Amino acid sequence: MSGALVFIKEDLQISDLQVQLLAGMLHLCALPGCMAAGRTSDYKGRRYTIILASTIFSLGSILMAWGPFYLILMIGNCILGVSVGFALIIAPVYSAEISPPSYRGFLTSLPELSINIGLLLGYVSNYFFEKLSLKLGWRMMVGVPAIPSLCLIILMLKLVESPRWLVMQGRVGEARKVLLLVSNTKEEAEQRLKEIKGVVGIDENCTLDIVQVPKKTRSGAGALKELFCKSSPPVRRILISAIGVHVFLQIGGIGAILLYGPRIFERTGISDKSKLMLATVGIGVSKVIFAFISIFLMDRVGRRILFLVSAGGMVVTLLGLGVCLTIVERSTEKVVWAISFTIIVTYLVVAFMTIGIGPVTWVYSTEIFPLRFRAQGLGVSVAVNRITNVIVVTSFISVDKAITMGGVFILFAAI
Repeated sequence: MSGALVFIKEDLQISDLQVQLLAGMLHLCALPGCMAAGRTSDYKGRRYTIILASTIFSLGSILMAWGPFYLILMIGNCILGVSVGFALIIAPVYSAEISPPSYRGFLTSLPELSINIGLLLGYVSNYFFEKLSLKLGWRMMVGVPAIPSLCLIILMLKLVESPRWLVMQGRVGEARKVLLLVSNTKEEAEQRLKEIKGVVGIDENCTLDIVQVPKKTRSGAGALKELFCKSSPPVRRILISAIGVHVFLQIGGIGAILLYGPRIFERTGISDKSKLMLATVGIGVSKVIFAFISIFLMDRVGRRILFLVSAGGMVVTLLGLGVCLTIVERSTEKVVWAISFTIIVTYLVVAFMTIGIGPVTWVYSTEIFPLRFRAQGLGVSVAVNRITNVIVVTSFISVDKAITMGGVFILFAAI
């Protein structure tokens, strides 16, 4: 969407307000997806929820590519949003539940790495599709993502179900077979099975393949109400922590940089659209490089240290970006050093976010919830994440006009 928005505005002759609404629609419609994903994954399983999300995503992407006018684009983007809400919940939950403990941080970071690779591919494809005609170029940008989504549907049919979900359904024998496939040793598989049975409330010494489990446990019914109304003090603190890290991930402004990158670089004086698309490719490259570094540090350094380093780095770089943009905006002539510095510092902001706050937020919020509350607790956290992101991306242009773009990034640094 980062590149497509530039050309959609030109082709359909829409206003800045309509651009903001289109940008925010995906995140707004992710809210019902987030809230439904937890219950759906508890009821139908993690694997089939991923297939459902991919199917919805393909439909939304194809509808947007066809979009003859603004309303159809909004509907297509809304459908995409629902699927994104599902995917944001179920991917980290599924990854965490099939991962051996020794590699859980690494493997639970892979959805975040995959998002970053997807962003890079998006920026690169924008650069090449920009060379097509105006009407065809942006339609290719929003339509091509349907292809990997369709591939995922096929691949998921071959993958195993989450062993934790299988035990929640009382299908202990199937869970044992899955754990033997995804554990390092047979002993580790048996130990993990015992732990899961203990959490679900099944006797650890029970050797039956099928066990009767209360319907409440199988479907996740009542988990959300219990989480908010009847939770213990430790669970309440877990909920506050999970929601808190998701809020600060978004109000720090990273969503605005990823979505409005071309607009930020345009403010420095770059007017050629091909150069704007090329400059945004650097954002994707920065995210992928530092996402790789992050997943190797996750289990070695620890979650909290990466959070602190990342937040400190973002304060400095966002402040630098705000100062540079203020100089560019107030200067009557072209300030070459400030233009170059703005682009470099933007890449550094993205790098610091990607090495810590970005991936750690998902790993941390997935790990800290007890099994009974995991899917729906993460659903609440990500719903708040989407609300915050909607506020940022739908207000960015308006706040920019009110306090300048330099002022916006100084505000993000303060946050």
